[in-house]
Amino acid sequence: MKTRTGNLPIGFIRGGLGRDAGDMEEIIAWTKENDLEVIDGVAPDQVKAVQEAGLHVGTINMRAARGLISPDQAKRKDAVSACAEYVRANAAVGPLNYMVVMSPEDPNQSRADNFGYMVESYGELIPALEESNARISIEGYPAPGALCCTPETLRALFKEIPSKAMGINFDPSHLVRMGINPLRFLREFGKRVVHMHGKDTELLAKNYYEFGTEQPAAFVKPVAFGRMHWRYTIPGHGVVHWVEVFRLLESAGYSGYVSIELEDANFTNSPEERKLGILQGARFLAGC
Repeated sequence: MKTRTGNLPIGFIRGGLGRDAGDMEEIIAWTKENDLEVIDGVAPDQVKAVQEAGLHVGTINMRAARGLISPDQAKRKDAVSACAEYVRANAAVGPLNYMVVMSPEDPNQSRADNFGYMVESYGELIPALEESNARISIEGYPAPGALCCTPETLRALFKEIPSKAMGINFDPSHLVRMGINPLRFLREFGKRVVHMHGKDTELLAKNYYEFGTEQPAAFVKPVAFGRMHWRYTIPGHGVVHWVEVFRLLESAGYSGYVSIELEDANFTNSPEERKLGILQGARFLAGC
């Protein structure tokens, strides 16, 4: 299954199937039965099995990444060494994208200081990435204190570390919830995208008046996978203009994959619902 615009292979993040999905052999079988082509978020020792089944691996997680943005210099050095060893050990299975969220060890440190620690550590990690033909895939999930979620810090990072080993995981759902136009974002950063998540965001317009954006509700149940004024959805159930997303990525030369990230409360109540949500999102993107 591929997108109509850009011909990008479509898959999913393994965690979206939940804990009852079975072992990797069962997951691979389900993936192929449903014409999906990518499994994201697998363990390093599962990469070969996915590849031998004729499927693609979107990203794997970078271990020890939080220590890379520590105020403790010794911790940063240890983390750089551990991450470099991890990258080199995985090089045998081919080029890999390493998913990271730029979350600091201490989010209470000033953002400028944490930015400096990040640049120092990832700058030292570049040689291991480049020699392994590997890339960092930065997800802009706005966790407390996280950096590189917005144009401001991404632009500054790429100025400090221009290596193409530093890339972006494009996830428009996070941009929408933060009020950042994902299409304008792609016009500026499209050439830096190394992977993408298929996830959308619905803006709950009626709730904007009732609750605003700054305070939690006092008497209403929280919104699952969201806040009172927005929630994550599968592609097609939110506000993202996916055809234009793929057109902009195509014009930027993107030739990677798109992985459905299932964080939609309408499709998480059972293993069957989870599979339906992934397939509904994938089929929608296939028509875009």
